[in-house]
Amino acid sequence: MPLKDRWQYPTALLDTTMDQLRTLLAVHEAGTALGAARLLGREQSSVQKQLDTLNRNFGTLCGEPLVVKRGRSQNVLFTATGESLAGLARGTLEDWREGLYDCRRRLGSRLCVGSTRYILGFLLNAVELVTGEFDRRGVELKVEHVRTRDLLERLDAKELDLVCGSVLTTAGHDSRLDGFEVMEWRRSGLSLVTNLDAEELPGPSVPVSELPRLPLAVSADGLIPGFLRGWFGARYRQELHIAAEIDTVSYGLELLSSGVLSGCVLVTEGIGDAVADGRIRAGAGLRTLELTDGIRPELEVLIGVFVRAGERTAQDAGHPLNVLWGALAAENARWRSVMRKERPGR
Repeated sequence: MPLKDRWQYPTALLDTTMDQLRTLLAVHEAGTALGAARLLGREQSSVQKQLDTLNRNFGTLCGEPLVVKRGRSQNVLFTATGESLAGLARGTLEDWREGLYDCRRRLGSRLCVGSTRYILGFLLNAVELVTGEFDRRGVELKVEHVRTRDLLERLDAKELDLVCGSVLTTAGHDSRLDGFEVMEWRRSGLSLVTNLDAEELPGPSVPVSELPRLPLAVSADGLIPGFLRGWFGARYRQELHIAAEIDTVSYGLELLSSGVLSGCVLVTEGIGDAVADGRIRAGAGLRTLELTDGIRPELEVLIGVFVRAGERTAQDAGHPLNVLWGALAAENARWRSVMRKERPGR
C-alpha cells in the first residue's frame, strides 16, 4: 500500500464514534433498541437514531445493513456483516480500554486489586496504611472481590494488578506460578471442622482415608474440590458421603452449629484455627481437627499476595504497586508477630 493510502479511509468509517460502537454492542447483547437503552441508561430514541446511522453508513460501505428489524416485540436480526462488525467493535473498545489501563498502570494513577473473602481483612489493613498517600497523589485504588478459582486467571488477564488470596498448589515447585511473583504468607493443608462428638470422631487429627465414612458439607468449586479430586480422583463425589452442598464455608459452619447437619466441613487450616480460637461466630461450639494427608504429590494451600512477574521490578519503589506491596509485607510481619505471642509453640 502506498504511504499516502495509509491515511485514506471512508468518511462513514471516520465519522463512526466509540459511543456508536458501544450502542451496537448493547443492541447485540439486549436484542432490541429498547433493551439497549435500558442497559445504557438512555432514551430509546437516542439508541435507535445511532443504530439507524450505523445501518445506513455500513450498509452503503459493505452492501448489506448490520441489523434487520423483525416483528413487534421481536429481537432484531444481525446480518453476517453485523455479526462481524460487532466483533470488531468489541475488540476495538476492549483494546482501547486495556491500552488506557496500561498507561494509567505504568504512570501509577490507577491500581486495581482483588481479594478472596477471608483475606480481605489483611488487604484492607494494608490499604488503610497507603490511603492517605494515594489520595495526595491522586491514585485511584479499586478493590474487588475475587473467587479462588478465578484468582490467577484474572491476574494473568490484567483485570487485576495485585491479588491477596489462596491457591491450590503442590509442595515444592509448581510451574503454574512461574508467571507470577508471590509474597508467601502461609502454606497449609486442610482442617476438619465438626459437630460430631469425640466418641464418634476422636481427635486431635484424622487421616484423609477416613473421609469417605464421614458426612461432609462440600462446596461445588474452589480449593476444597481441588483437594478432593487430588485425593480421590474425578469421581470423588461417588467416593464420599456428601450430606450437603454449600456455597460458602460460613453456610457450612452454620449448618453444623445449628445442628441441622451432623457431620463435617473441610476448611483451610487458617479458617480451622479461627474456628478453634472463637474468631468466627458461625463456628461457635464446633471442634477443629487436623487433617493428615500422606498422599503424593502433597497438596497445599498457598496463601499470599500475587502480582504478574516482572511488574514490580519494572517500576521504582514509589510506584503505587510497590507501595501497596510494602504495606502488605508490613501487615504480614505484624500478623506473624501477633501469632507468635498468642501461640508461642506454633
